Amino acid sequence: MSSSLSVGALDAALAELLQGPHYPQHEFVARGMTFAEVYTLASRLSTLFARPQYAGVPFCLAAEDKSLIAAALLAALATGSVLLLPHSFSGRALQQMQDLTGFKAAIVDVARDLPQGTECIAAASGEELTPLSFAKVSAQTELLRLFTGGSTGAPKIWSKTAGNIFGEAFFMARRYTIGPQDLIAATISPYHIYGLLFSVMIPLVASARVLAETPCFPAEIVTIVQQEAATIFASVPAHYRVLRGRETSTALRLAFSSAGMLEQADNAEFCARNEVPVVEVYGSTETGGLATRNRKDGEEYFTPIEPVEWKIREERLYVRSPFLSPDVPGNQEGYFLSGDRVNAQGESSFSLHGRADAITKVGGERVDLDEIRDVLQNQPGVEECVVVPLVDPGGRQNRIAALVRGQEIDLGLLKKGLAASLEPLALPRLIKNVPHIPLTKSGKYDRDAIISLLSSP
Repeated sequence: MSSSLSVGALDAALAELLQGPHYPQHEFVARGMTFAEVYTLASRLSTLFARPQYAGVPFCLAAEDKSLIAAALLAALATGSVLLLPHSFSGRALQQMQDLTGFKAAIVDVARDLPQGTECIAAASGEELTPLSFAKVSAQTELLRLFTGGSTGAPKIWSKTAGNIFGEAFFMARRYTIGPQDLIAATISPYHIYGLLFSVMIPLVASARVLAETPCFPAEIVTIVQQEAATIFASVPAHYRVLRGRETSTALRLAFSSAGMLEQADNAEFCARNEVPVVEVYGSTETGGLATRNRKDGEEYFTPIEPVEWKIREERLYVRSPFLSPDVPGNQEGYFLSGDRVNAQGESSFSLHGRADAITKVGGERVDLDEIRDVLQNQPGVEECVVVPLVDPGGRQNRIAALVRGQEIDLGLLKKGLAASLEPLALPRLIKNVPHIPLTKSGKYDRDAIISLLSSP
């Protein structure tokens, strides 16, 4: 049976979703709002969204409360409104987003450093289920604009239609039979696209429960997953790395990893210790999910998911998918060129070989940062590492630098090991051993913080 929905079927599924919850008294957030309360809140928000002064103006969604986010999504879907998801809640990021979009109001869960004059919307829930009123729903309607930060400080903006966002949620829920029996624990913030998918969208369409918390420290993750008996775990590679040697919960039946490549050793350790598979999801903010891999089931390579059409040309992956943002550039056939280097593995799978933009130049020669990282990761004592190019003080050349984490690292022996495996130009000129490698709230390496660490005395 197909897990994907046609455009017509998706329109019908969205209309049905707005008609009300299948299980009104079932908890949406564990020990928090029920589905009925989420829908009542959505009805109240939709009344606010429909005010004349907001016609044609998007709303900033400056919240991490999962019930409020779910209600805002339902209200936006019902009214044809557009929600803006910032990459950060800093005053600078929110001001920059307002400069670009002109939003006048923000949905908030706590006080935020919003631009002066912004109206804050924080509607309270009600006790009685109030029906949502809505016009014809279309999967092609724009629903979200996602802002992603960049090292240059200039954000990228990706639009997502209702079909992009809800279509992927319906697909994942059906493919992995996620339903009312499940409790999802996610270690990634719900204003990140992967966290939004697993901690808001999928629970909403599957009538599943989700934990209110977004734990990120190892002991915190283990404690809450065990105490709440979560059945599904959605996390990121950096968190799987720090969970090595720890058992999570006997109630788990499935785990997911995305937002970066999961090391095979970290995957194997988690699967063996917790006796559950880890499904790796390959994709990005702009593309949505593209492919999956389940190493516990013997899948060595990534296989594109059912709705994705794909081809490989000169080690680059081209894709067409109903989950692609309308903003992504396509060729004449509508295929989008991804940013990764890949090789075909038979007719149905491919292997990933790092980012195409992981190539930098040192002394005029091309150097592969991913290759350096792989060699560094295999050196004795290295538990985690990240490699970046730094601009020399003169500003004319790049030099390679690295942060490593490990308790028993001899930097002298480490450098000798690297010299035996790498060309001279590829050798890191600076290596620092640190207790922790900085991460962003989305679980990715914090490039700005890493460069700051490497640049400091």
